[in-house]
Amino acid sequence: MGIKMRKRTFWTIRGGGVLLAFGLLAMTGCRQTGEQNGVQDFSDRTIQVVTTTSMVADLVGVVGGERVAVDGLMGPGVDPHLFKASAGDVARMAGADVIFYNGLHLEGKMTEVFEQMRQRGLPTIAVAQDGVADSLRRESTLFQGNYDPHVWFDVALWADVTIYVQKQLTALDPAHTATYEANAAVYLAELEALDAYVREQAARVPEAQRVLVTSHDAFGYFGRAYGFEVRGLQGISTATEAGTADVQDVAEMVATRRIPAMFVESSVSPRGIEAVREAVRARNFDVAIGGTLYGDALGEPGTPAGAYLGMVRHNIDTIVGALLRPDAS
Repeated sequence: MGIKMRKRTFWTIRGGGVLLAFGLLAMTGCRQTGEQNGVQDFSDRTIQVVTTTSMVADLVGVVGGERVAVDGLMGPGVDPHLFKASAGDVARMAGADVIFYNGLHLEGKMTEVFEQMRQRGLPTIAVAQDGVADSLRRESTLFQGNYDPHVWFDVALWADVTIYVQKQLTALDPAHTATYEANAAVYLAELEALDAYVREQAARVPEAQRVLVTSHDAFGYFGRAYGFEVRGLQGISTATEAGTADVQDVAEMVATRRIPAMFVESSVSPRGIEAVREAVRARNFDVAIGGTLYGDALGEPGTPAGAYLGMVRHNIDTIVGALLRPDAS
């Protein structure tokens, strides 16, 4: 688990041309001015990008820098599993130069919209779906044949996605290859440092106490990479609601193993975890709500958790602090 166990290292950016896995530049029609021989010319303007989740918006903004203008559809606290694009959202997407989204069915209610955009000849790119190798994905136990979409909770996988985004921007705007490579290289170094920090903090918690109970099963990649057992009240998708049996099952586990803290998520109602807490109390054990984790969305813009780096630090600090509380058994 983690980078060493996968025998992987963080990538460095190398020069040279990059070919896309699909025809990113094979655009039809002239949606914007400056098109030559079927390829957009962005030499005198920024690339208009529409993204779905705040994690994807943050990443594209970091790698693209001043070369991109990013319009994110989903703000803080928005659940991408349940998000439905409005007519205005569709218009924003249709007017963009490129769309970046997570994929792997995270934005499950937008599948048809993405296909419509592709049919219009608009580059519509699933960064986690196409940027992470099949062998590194977690399979969904609930939806056979599908994968867990929450890849950003493994920082090493988010580094892979960073490189993929850099390649897509380079292919779209090759005249500014050096800019995208330089931005990505700086960010990859920050991700490597962040990965080391998460490992260092996780190691402070005794192995028997590394149990993470959350509102829904978003933290599987985190658990696999950093050595935590993860239990989500709801499944990978919040579209599947937790029932009474789910609440009782989690409560029994928490009470029996005397887990000191559970966590709510910023984009999921806390009612489920609160119900578990009441069921645990009925079993004569008091479990704390250890804090709010950022699951499917970043925090408010301008706050530390409003960027991916700060969000990951917030989560690991919150988890470790709650699991190491003085009265934890």
